[in-house]
Amino acid sequence: MAGRGCGGDCGPGRANEDNARFLLLGALLALYLLGGAAVFSALERPHERQARQRWEERLAGFGRRHNLSRDALRGFLRHFEEAAAAGVRVDGARPRWDFPGAFYFVGTVVSTIGFGMATPATVGGKVFLIGYGLLGCSSTLLFFNLFLERLITGIAHVTRWCGARRPGRRAGRRARSPGRAAAAGKPSVRVVLLALGAASLALCCGAAGLYAAAEGWGYLDALYFCFVAFSTIGFGDLVSGQQARYDGQGLYRVANFVLLLSGVCCLYSLFNVVSILVRQAVNWALGRAAGAGCRRGRGRGGPPRRNAVGPGRVRSGARGAAEADGSSGARRLSGEMVSMKDLLAANKASLAALQKQLSEAASGRPRRASTPPADDEFSGGVGAFAVMNGRLAETSAGS
Repeated sequence: MAGRGCGGDCGPGRANEDNARFLLLGALLALYLLGGAAVFSALERPHERQARQRWEERLAGFGRRHNLSRDALRGFLRHFEEAAAAGVRVDGARPRWDFPGAFYFVGTVVSTIGFGMATPATVGGKVFLIGYGLLGCSSTLLFFNLFLERLITGIAHVTRWCGARRPGRRAGRRARSPGRAAAAGKPSVRVVLLALGAASLALCCGAAGLYAAAEGWGYLDALYFCFVAFSTIGFGDLVSGQQARYDGQGLYRVANFVLLLSGVCCLYSLFNVVSILVRQAVNWALGRAAGAGCRRGRGRGGPPRRNAVGPGRVRSGARGAAEADGSSGARRLSGEMVSMKDLLAANKASLAALQKQLSEAASGRPRRASTPPADDEFSGGVGAFAVMNGRLAETSAGS
């Protein structure tokens, strides 16, 4: 009874829990950025200083040999930089704005890779890119989510098929409740992480071998390019398909396009799975902190602090169901941010049911009694996984 009372009194509601989760994740990201900046500065800064020193020495030596002033030489180099930005290369690379080059460019736009090796130079091109990128990036993200949904559904089918072939599982399957039977067919986050990690690693290693052979890169450089491109970081220091001629040029360009598309889909899916694990870790840290605060409050003999952030409260009975589905006005009066469910309230039927799944999964509400309390790690999913949770339940229940 004491633990239940503590769970009900430790926090003013889910609004404070969400704010605490947001602040904790923001602080962790800030520390992550500071640590990454320190590491990269220590690794790359000495190399940058050496390269700058070598360049200054070569520039001064070239000016002395050809009797050129430093200002005149730097002016010429600025013209060269402008030509390079327009796509003019000394080594005779293929044109960047012929149809194959333009197709490669729009592929990097809609996939949000954005290498930067080709950029619009005209006013019309820049204006067109704004509208084209807005629609293209949105459609591509939807495609990635649909790819992820089908991937998880396929893994669910394989998991259910493997479970059905185990000895003694068929007899117990009939005795399960519908909710528990549906959950049995869902793959866990760890299974999906393992499958996506293996697929992404195999794809990156295989593509790196192809790029190393075709582009003349070292294997480590090719592997580095695969991660930078597939994760849509897209620095642009290494870009595939930019040479004027390749052996089997047509086949290589098709393979390059397929590899980029497949790699972006796999790593996007992998990032979604890892984000669920990060969310679980943040929730665990907040739960531990809230539990420690409650124990300190009970030790002092007084009631817990009103503004302490505690884990989600357990709701039961009709009142719990009403609170889980509560009206938008009550949530606004409690100080909670307006949810997407309120925004899409005018869209009835399918959108309302879809947003209910999203809001329950994103806010970390306790599941109702009809759903199994364990072995369902997608219930706290974010983004596409909140939608897929309902899709997987339908797929599992329908078999």
